[in-house]
Amino acid sequence: MVKQSLRDMKKEETWHVLARTSFELALEKGLDGFTIEDVVQRARYSRRTFANHFSCKEEAVSMGILSLSGASGDLHREDILREVESAPHESPVEALRQWMKMKFTANLLRELRELVVLSKAYPTLEPYVLNVLHRLQAAAQTELDRLCGGRCPQGYTHILAGAVFGAVMSILDGDIDVQIPGEAPREGAGTMAFDDFLEMTFGYLKKGF
Repeated sequence: MVKQSLRDMKKEETWHVLARTSFELALEKGLDGFTIEDVVQRARYSRRTFANHFSCKEEAVSMGILSLSGASGDLHREDILREVESAPHESPVEALRQWMKMKFTANLLRELRELVVLSKAYPTLEPYVLNVLHRLQAAAQTELDRLCGGRCPQGYTHILAGAVFGAVMSILDGDIDVQIPGEAPREGAGTMAFDDFLEMTFGYLKKGF
């Protein structure tokens, strides 16, 4: 692993602060309720610094999710690798299940859902939300490719990651009533806990539909 320089670390920290600040302002005021100037004033950076990192307000708002994802995911990445690599014959489906449980924390799920809701109210945000989801899916596929070490047929990990992220998207869109950890209990016979939904999804992938 290449060690980051102090300059790179500072640049990454600035990116995170601007992204999180933009996302928080969007939740507080709506996408039309704040400007880039509001972001840089709260984050204590310049507009030029913002422009060095993001092309527009929508991109910064959506990247706030990846900021959270990176912070939470990196803490557990070595644990995931040790667990999966200690079982060399672990199936790709099980490896992805472990990755999802580690990566998709309650905070990430909740804020992803909030971002999707925002994008429905502000259509200019939609392509940036899709980019975030694509990047998360690509990260899952990359990890699968690395862990599987060429044991899978071409295209297998892409299809597997796509199927799981399609299921997660149905939660974020509200198509399936799933309660995210930490949310207040909701009434309704059809409500399912996220962990149960994840186990059901991977159960189908292991045993068939």
